[in-house]
Order: sequence, then structure tokens, then C-alpha cells
Amino acid sequence: MVMTEIRQLSSECVGEPANRSRGKRLMKPDITADARCAFDVIKTGGSCIFPVDVGYTFVGGSQEALLRIFHAKGRGTHKRNAMVGDLAIHDEVHMMDARSREMVRTITVGYDLPLGVIAPFRPEHPLIRALHPDSLSGSTEGDTLAMLVNAGPFHAEMCRLSRNETHPLFGSSANLTGSGTKFRVQDIQKELTAIADHIVDYGLRKYHLYRRSATLIDFSSMEVVRVGACYELIQDVLLRHYGVELPPDPGLERVPSGHLRETQRHKTDDA
Repeated sequence: MVMTEIRQLSSECVGEPANRSRGKRLMKPDITADARCAFDVIKTGGSCIFPVDVGYTFVGGSQEALLRIFHAKGRGTHKRNAMVGDLAIHDEVHMMDARSREMVRTITVGYDLPLGVIAPFRPEHPLIRALHPDSLSGSTEGDTLAMLVNAGPFHAEMCRLSRNETHPLFGSSANLTGSGTKFRVQDIQKELTAIADHIVDYGLRKYHLYRRSATLIDFSSMEVVRVGACYELIQDVLLRHYGVELPPDPGLERVPSGHLRETQRHKTDDA
């Protein structure tokens, strides 16, 4: 499908961007219809900015769309896309021991917290096999893959469509690299909104007070890759139930992104 056709599909679905003001009233969210529209745009080769609890995300499902997002964001080659997934996709795609799986469920189901799960993946899974090889290499590090789990109702509906129609969804935060997570559509830079084929605007996102995206944990090593939303709650859950002590948050002023590897670089610079 050519770009003009994708944009036509986008504008025919719900409005562009969806759920923005029409006259003096805002349309009420219709998650099923809005997600269907967003998914159709992505499935036909386009890209979409849509809401999750930890901010706005920019997602594609094809190599061409992911490359457009990658270049528009100004991402370095070391940056990786994350998979849009729910617990069903996580169970099938990630390879983890029983204790690690229980930890993920305790955090996301028992305490209803968002979580970025990093773990080895099954390359033979249909959702992974559907990816272009270059997209796969840009979305994995070694044998591991990051997946955002339990990030709100819109995210859950997109995951359901991805599973049912065997079409993978990958992306990253809707922001220029290094500029911080965006929790309102109007705060997303024009360089990104200009290239998005569709935008779903649900207003201010749930965990905006954290000013960071999801907490990322590599469960193969129990390394905290990024301190993010609900980190202090996740720390408490893992310590109380599993005796796992996560490192302290270095603070927004020192490491705004929450990436702990940046903390190590700061220590090296200060030495």
C-alpha cells in the first residue's frame, strides 16, 4: 500500500488524530474502534502514535515504517525497538525459568504494574518469523528481546489484534532521542507527528508524574536496564516476595532517562 493510501485509511477511520477536539466537544474514547483503526494502518505498512499508560509510543509493523521512525527520532545504532506484547505473547515468545515468570506475573497481575521485560526469545515463533531480518536485528540484542507488558487498555487491545492476526508490533517512545518521554500528544515533536500516518490522542497519560517510560528489567541477569514508572513499587514487590534487591534510583536530575548504564558513564566521567 502506498503512503497516500495509508493516510487515506487513517483519516477515514476515526479522524486524524483520533479523539482530538471536534468543535467544543471531545469524542469519548472507543478503544475497540480506535485500536482497530490504528492496527489496520500499521498492518498495511504505516506507522502510528498511540497511548499507553507510560506515555505515547510510536509503532510500526514493517521494516519501512520502523526505519522511518528510527531516522525521524535520531536514534543511535545501539538503540533497540521494543515489542508490543501482553502476557500471552510474553509466555509464548520469551524463554524464562519458572521463578522469573512468576516474578513477571506478580508485578503485572498481582500488583497491576507496567513492566518492560527483557529475556531470551524464541526465533521460531510466528510473530518473530513475520519480522523482516533487519527489523529483528534492530529489535533484539544478542538473544534477548524487550517487551512492554500491562501498559493499559489500549495497549491490551493492540496486543490482542497482534496475536489474533499474527502481525508483530514494534516501536519506541514517541519522542526525539534524548528528549524524554512524552505524556501528551501536543508535547511530541513535530518531526515525529509529521511522519506519523495515524495518531490516537487520549490526553494525559496515567503515569506522567514519573516523567519516565516503563521500568526495564533483564530477567536473564536481573539487571535493571532502566529505572522507570512504578520503580519503587516494583522494588518493594521483588524484595518482599522474592528477596531480590534492586539498585536505588539515581534520581531524575542525575539520570533523567533512568538508564542505569548512563550512571556508570557519569561515574567514569567524574573519576
